[in-house]
Amino acid sequence: MIVKDYRNYLRIERRMSPNTVSSYCRDVKAFLDACGKAPADVSPEDIRDYLGEESSRGISKRSSARMVSALRSFFNWCIEEGDIKDNPCDKVDAPKLGNYLPEVLSVQEVEDIINSVDTSTPGGKRDRAILEVLYGCGLRVSEASALRISHIHAEDGFVDVIGKGDKQRLVPLGEMAANAIAVYLDDRPQPASRAFEDILFLNRFGRPLSRVSIFNMVKMQAMKAGVQKEISPHTFRHSFATHLIENGADLRIVQEMLGHESILTTEIYTHIDSSTWHKSVLEHHPIS
Repeated sequence: MIVKDYRNYLRIERRMSPNTVSSYCRDVKAFLDACGKAPADVSPEDIRDYLGEESSRGISKRSSARMVSALRSFFNWCIEEGDIKDNPCDKVDAPKLGNYLPEVLSVQEVEDIINSVDTSTPGGKRDRAILEVLYGCGLRVSEASALRISHIHAEDGFVDVIGKGDKQRLVPLGEMAANAIAVYLDDRPQPASRAFEDILFLNRFGRPLSRVSIFNMVKMQAMKAGVQKEISPHTFRHSFATHLIENGADLRIVQEMLGHESILTTEIYTHIDSSTWHKSVLEHHPIS
């Protein structure tokens, strides 16, 4: 029951994304089940022991850091609710993380993966369109799976994207992505219900395509193309940003297209040393 109340808090008051709400609640429930204690009885040592056990099972530092973040948020909520006085996470150190940089595909590897799709089937046409959108627009997998037909403005060359926190942004839609979407729409499955009529990417049963399905498709197409790198849908987003920067795109523009609140996040995604763009700004500023 307490996790359900916490979920409502994250969803309604904090307005976190569904994916973040799901992962936080999953981490909190797993900890409480393993600990077997009420929140008021949890000690910092309980959390350290749990993280140690999880680490011995081979989870990454990034996953451990997310767990600490989820638990800290949960116990802060418990304090607000008056259930506890102190947050046991305050005495627990999260794993130190370096700048995480996922794999980057070369332009040739992107083309090889996209061209490996068999477009003679409706599913192949859909998968080709998804890959073109992931790379051509730099979308998150959750944004791609949630795309609506009414958000595609092919004639104007833009697509409306609903990102984290339900924030809307306009992203340029290239000719290749627009053409792939048009080809897919000609062979798109009949929606299973009226609720799905505006959802762009559907499975063969006419229901919205899940993020997991897109993840598995990307993995399969990479294998077919002979690409040995460890990739995911996010790899296309990262490669999109990297290739733009390498070809001279302004970092602020890339920030807007990716939907990043902070330009520092974009700098990390694109391998650019902050001193590079910092120096560029100072050199071009009229009163520097």
